[in-house]
Amino acid sequence: MADVEEQGRKQSEEFTDESEEEDSEEEPKLKYERLSNGVTEILQKDAASCMTVHDKFLALGTHFGKVFLLDIQGNVTQKFEISSVKINQISLDESGEHVGICSEDGKVQVFGLYTREGFHENFDCPIKVVALHPQFTRSNYKQFVTGGNKLLLYERNWLNRWKTSVLHEGEGSITAIQWRANLIAWANNVGVKIYDIGTKQRITNVLRDNVSLRPDMYPCSLCWKDNSSLIVGWGSSIKICVVKERNPTEMRDLPSRYVEIVSAFETEFFISGLAPLADQLVTLYFVKENSDHMVEEFRARPRLDIIQPLPESCEEISSDALTVRNFQDNECRDYRLEHSEGESLFYIISPKDIVVAKERDQDDHIDWLLEKKKYEEALMAAEISFKNIKRHDVQKIGMAYINHLVEKGDYDSAARKCQKVLGKNMELWENEVYRFKTIGQLKAISQYLPRGDLRLRPAIYEMILHDFLKTDYEGFATLIREWPGELYNNMAIVQAVSDHLKRDPTNRTLLTTLAELYTYDQRYDRALEIYLRLRHKDVYQLIHKHNLFSSIEDKIVLLMDFDKEKAVDMLLDNEDKLSTDRVVEELADRPELLHVYLHKLFKRDHHKGQKYHERQIGLYAEYDRPNLLPFLRDSTHCPLEKALEVCQQRNFVEETVFLLSRMGNCRRALQMIMEELEDVDKAIEFAKDQDDAELWEDLISYSIDKPPFITGLLNNIGTHVDPILLIHRIKEGMEIPNLRDSLVKILQDYNLQILLREGCKKILVADSLSLLQKMHRTQMRGVRVDEENICESCHATILPSDMAKPFSVVVFHCRHMFHKECLPSSGTIPGVQFCNICSAKKRGPGSGILEMKK
Repeated sequence: MADVEEQGRKQSEEFTDESEEEDSEEEPKLKYERLSNGVTEILQKDAASCMTVHDKFLALGTHFGKVFLLDIQGNVTQKFEISSVKINQISLDESGEHVGICSEDGKVQVFGLYTREGFHENFDCPIKVVALHPQFTRSNYKQFVTGGNKLLLYERNWLNRWKTSVLHEGEGSITAIQWRANLIAWANNVGVKIYDIGTKQRITNVLRDNVSLRPDMYPCSLCWKDNSSLIVGWGSSIKICVVKERNPTEMRDLPSRYVEIVSAFETEFFISGLAPLADQLVTLYFVKENSDHMVEEFRARPRLDIIQPLPESCEEISSDALTVRNFQDNECRDYRLEHSEGESLFYIISPKDIVVAKERDQDDHIDWLLEKKKYEEALMAAEISFKNIKRHDVQKIGMAYINHLVEKGDYDSAARKCQKVLGKNMELWENEVYRFKTIGQLKAISQYLPRGDLRLRPAIYEMILHDFLKTDYEGFATLIREWPGELYNNMAIVQAVSDHLKRDPTNRTLLTTLAELYTYDQRYDRALEIYLRLRHKDVYQLIHKHNLFSSIEDKIVLLMDFDKEKAVDMLLDNEDKLSTDRVVEELADRPELLHVYLHKLFKRDHHKGQKYHERQIGLYAEYDRPNLLPFLRDSTHCPLEKALEVCQQRNFVEETVFLLSRMGNCRRALQMIMEELEDVDKAIEFAKDQDDAELWEDLISYSIDKPPFITGLLNNIGTHVDPILLIHRIKEGMEIPNLRDSLVKILQDYNLQILLREGCKKILVADSLSLLQKMHRTQMRGVRVDEENICESCHATILPSDMAKPFSVVVFHCRHMFHKECLPSSGTIPGVQFCNICSAKKRGPGSGILEMKK
């Protein structure tokens, strides 16, 4: 048995090799193995003639008339001695509890596997096929058909007797039957028929294409894809037929169903079997080939192809030549293809061999990728299927990939894959580090070493750092920045860097790295010292992060020399740690830096540094004149006399003008604008801002003998001063530039003012009228008077207790109510009465009471 199994294994390997030889870069779709164990022994003494597949077991018929029940590994579970000649067909119902068997000597047996009760009959002709109703186990479906010279239907009636009906005869032997739901399909010498057992009607007749082929040598293959799709293979022709419901209006005397052929095409070889695979077909071909040195054809290995049916052709998906035992002796009729719908298993049956084809799973896919050295894809596939993986060790695959990359010299990719492959295996990590050291590629693996929860021994990291320190200062600095300080012995690395600095004391990279090492070691003063010497940008971050403000009190000037903006922002953000007075004291000898600090302080808060505002006047005047005037405008603590003195000394006219106006000396300020700046527009703006008639008079007086100034005044004062006053004072005969344009503008401005006034008047009248109408509508509304209202004069209830008596009430629009007799006589206007209370509010306190008394 061991030798047989070994031989089976070897031949099983040949199936795979053959498909790969045909196209080495295309992955096979199926894998193959022999059905061995009990089957091997059976086929050594006998030959397989037919087999039927159930999800739970297999039923194998032989040429010596025996039927074996097998498990899916090929072990024999039961044996039936049916006949002494060939078993032609075995049929199982869906439950797998009943079996139908027919043989070449005319025997037909239908019985329960667990009861042995059933039908036993001998016919006078060979019975080629038998088929049980799929639901045979159920009592009302005790039906089966047999096929010999005629197609017979057997039904068990209520008396437990079998009734026979002839469904078809007269067209030769029945060679194939397939029963699905209510449809029975069979083939004879003429073609394929379908019978609807529900309506008891024959639906169609699909004629055989190649009538030159002997039907007994090239039998028809039938297979139901689903309850309405039948696949027919005969000779080299395949047809896919779909059973459809006929439109009731078209029925007349026709069957209720009809068949449509949705696909029909020819194949290269003869068909021995068919099975569905999703929307594709699995086809078993009998192959004959011509030899180079022989005229006659010889029988080649059968082929199992997966094809994609098209309406008039097919597309080949895969093709495998199968080395079954004794294939040279087999005919087309000797092969059969059976399938298990539940697991996509395909059984290739030949007299001396049974081969099982399976769809390749993820493990097979990974095996193929590894064989083709497609390690990246194999690793990805293994990771995807990690939870369900059976044979493959993801790490083993990954290591093979890493070795492959190292052999190719792709060290960076190999190092990158270590992260994914080695995972948390510290031993593998250290082995790989030493391997990379041996080949001189520590730099490649350094950036991928674990540095989180999983950590290697400190010696590993130190070895890599020392290697970088010898050859690559920049790479060494990068590792120090990226690696946590806990990975290695910090003091040992500090000492190594110090030794290198003795040979190169000004190396900026080494000094910066040493500062970072001191920071990791919490020796912040040493780090700060180096950063300040190097003017390194990280000095501010170091101060903030580790609160080193007490250490920089005497280094403020150094920090501001390095970066004024950052230094000032840091100082102002931390006034609670470094007071303004302390900073001013440190910067006293550097007034240009002091100005930058105080200016930013003032921008943040106009009042915080108020005691330095007097000092800032000189600083602005010296270093930042553009911001002097805004400072003078915004500061409320600046001594104006001191500011005026500084501005007059430096001849800052605009600032002096502002200070004079702020101190109340507007005439002197205007004089400076006119005399020193000679800017009439600015003078006019100044006069507008002050809105002082005397200033306008001074401005006109100063401008009256200066034609350009007169032009400016004429163009701008029309809305503030009557232009006639200026025009009357112009000397006769004075030549004034652009006088006409100025006069036109004055007239246009006047017209514009008139139009604006008229427009405003119209709007006012319209609004007044609208409000008056609204008030009138409001006052014309009715006023509710009830027993809760009182007379505003006598304070009695406004309505009398006896409503039958006549009474008079006066209600004003202001909602005050009076008995008519309580109102005083009408006023100065006859017939017009006013509310005494509202009238009193206009005259003053107490007047209303006096009026009431009158």
